Amino acid sequence: MEITNDPIHDTSEKDQIPGEQVSGKPVNSVLKQAAKYRSTITSASLMVPESRTIARLLLKDGGSDWRNHIVVNNVLQIRSSRAALSIAQVLRARLRLMGPELLDMVISGTRDTATHACFAAAIKHSALLGDYLDLVLREKYRLFVPKLRPGDWSRYIDDCRARDPEMAVWAESTVLRLRWVVHDMLAEMGYIDSTRSLRLHSVRVVPDVLRYLENEQEHYVLKCITVCP
Repeated sequence: MEITNDPIHDTSEKDQIPGEQVSGKPVNSVLKQAAKYRSTITSASLMVPESRTIARLLLKDGGSDWRNHIVVNNVLQIRSSRAALSIAQVLRARLRLMGPELLDMVISGTRDTATHACFAAAIKHSALLGDYLDLVLREKYRLFVPKLRPGDWSRYIDDCRARDPEMAVWAESTVLRLRWVVHDMLAEMGYIDSTRSLRLHSVRVVPDVLRYLENEQEHYVLKCITVCP
């Protein structure tokens, strides 16, 4: 399978969110590509049905004729062309990091299998998501803390900035949006029961996804997704 780049709409390098502001400036004028932590996930949570569609396109023709699929044919069935492109860019950037076997799970797997496969791709695509699992949730589980706290996310963002001097200083609205997207993913996976209560639960990742990650030596993703004791 060869996945091609659309030079006009590809986000594999910049993954910028149209219109996003970072301390009053456009994100692409501030955010450096060297940054480990980026705000690339603000446009889309897991979006499993849409991810199935994107995975089909990637397996079918490597993502060629991308704009025609997304805008002209409106395969995601999203009214706004701009929103459709923004969402499609994020989903493609995640899924193209994984091999055909995982894409098949996204396309043909049960709801749980597809969800866990999409989440694995999201972790690989976003260190902001992966490290939140590895550093924050892992500690909660270890100490038997029953739920996340509202201030956990803000402290985590501050800690990320301390670890990554190239990380952009995001507007508060972006930080809040990132928190919502990440917590929405955690709720869809079952790590928390809802984005409101933030009560923690154990999650058992489906064996097919675990086996893929082990076979492909996706050690970081495997460590993050199996954060539950």
